[in-house]
Amino acid sequence: MSVADEIAKIFQCTRCGFCCHGETTVSLDAEDQQRMCTALGLSRDQTAEKYWRVSGAAQNIVQMKVVHGHCIFFNEGCTVHQGRPWRCAQWPLHDSILDDENNFMIIAESCPGINKDIGYEKFCEILKGILAKQHKVKC
Repeated sequence: MSVADEIAKIFQCTRCGFCCHGETTVSLDAEDQQRMCTALGLSRDQTAEKYWRVSGAAQNIVQMKVVHGHCIFFNEGCTVHQGRPWRCAQWPLHDSILDDENNFMIIAESCPGINKDIGYEKFCEILKGILAKQHKVKC
């Protein structure tokens, strides 16, 4: 069975955007930055000026800007979906779910795409299998 088929057993994104809301966004690593620039068809400088919040003493902390309480790329779904950061692609299948059932419950309450019907143990069994096959889960 493919990883995509395994993911579909435990999560199907409804594109509700709940994970895109808040006053902070994920940090972008170098691969995220390049993938996003490529998807947007813009240079790094153009992308940084228009879409990123760059901070830190060495200007090495890069996050997406927040507009009206959500990620700048959220507009009834992700407008840079093919170039989104790996952490966004991973969510909500974060390995912290495996550490504590409370993490699962909290994430499942805010994410309608999580399959709660299979129960925590089965969910973890499937997620562990996915993580064994690929280090960075991409939903």
